[in-house]
Amino acid sequence: MKQVIYHVADYIEEPVYEAVGKALEQLDVLSDLTPDMKVLLKPNLIMARKATMPITTHPLIVKSVARWLQEHGITNIIIGESSGGPFTAEHMKTIYQTCGMHDAEPYATLNMDFGFQSVNAPEGFTNHTFNIINAIAEADYVINLPKLKTHAMTGYSGGIKNLFGAIPGLQKPQLHYRFPDIEDFSNMLLELSLVVKPQITLIDAIDAMEGNGPTGGDSHPLHMILASRDMYTQDYFAVGLMGLEPNEIVMLRQANERGLVHMDSLELIGDAIPENLTPFKKPDTKELDFSSHVPKFLRKPFGVIMKKVLKSYPKLEPEKCVGCGKCAESCPVQIIDIKDKKAVFKKKGCISCFCCQEMCPMKAISVKKAI
Repeated sequence: MKQVIYHVADYIEEPVYEAVGKALEQLDVLSDLTPDMKVLLKPNLIMARKATMPITTHPLIVKSVARWLQEHGITNIIIGESSGGPFTAEHMKTIYQTCGMHDAEPYATLNMDFGFQSVNAPEGFTNHTFNIINAIAEADYVINLPKLKTHAMTGYSGGIKNLFGAIPGLQKPQLHYRFPDIEDFSNMLLELSLVVKPQITLIDAIDAMEGNGPTGGDSHPLHMILASRDMYTQDYFAVGLMGLEPNEIVMLRQANERGLVHMDSLELIGDAIPENLTPFKKPDTKELDFSSHVPKFLRKPFGVIMKKVLKSYPKLEPEKCVGCGKCAESCPVQIIDIKDKKAVFKKKGCISCFCCQEMCPMKAISVKKAI
């Protein structure tokens, strides 16, 4: 399994383009493609935030991939994603504009098809079907372009987690509601990734995020891009670069248990791993969760107690709240109201998915323990 690493000091167009092009050449991407194929680029555009913040995939990454493809004879290139919030023309136009995706337009088309279709999962999957946005479902070739981040619910956001953006708009909170337990939610993400099956995953880790990701954390640059055909091994490897334990990330443990991770055949291509890497700060949700330190054989009999004692909940910081309603819009169980221009949370019914924290543009939601 080839794991390509190239060092990139900063988001400067030609160095980024050179590194992206070398990575795609190392993976022999052109051998997969013909000029008539529809290629879908799937960035992380979780919310409308400028490229100076380590929240979304940087537009120079997307532009460089599209430019390289077009310069090698591939012309039907679409940038497609369903961000947090409604999957509508009005919302996505704002996302594209703010996130800088228009920079890639000389080489690619921004998706403006807001339909979706039901796609069958392989036999034996917990999820028999997934609703996938048309741009992804109808693509001949998918290049996954995630941003490297920590994540309040899953612990890590990379290749697998980025494919949650294949689910249309506010259907994502519905899946949080269906799968409130991290084991079940992680299995859903893993099965979704096996349905979408991107051919290439290229991770933007020039600037990454630590702490309360995927939107409320802090910059932690790695000054590199990572690219591979094997998304599962790459995610496992990337978590190690962050100084985190891969098997503490449930979806990666599950991927490993399914035989999808092949660290024994990992072949590093390109630049060496820097020696001065520093560990990423974990999200507050993980810092407050001690369940991983409880012996596995005790977790089931003491499950009810652990859920009450160890569970984390979102906490509003009223002085930061502007009453925009993004938290209420994203809440799967609809326990958030906006009153007097402030969010009001009900603890009863909360499933601790932290969608509210994820989508808050003001960083007005923190994490607290149940007791």
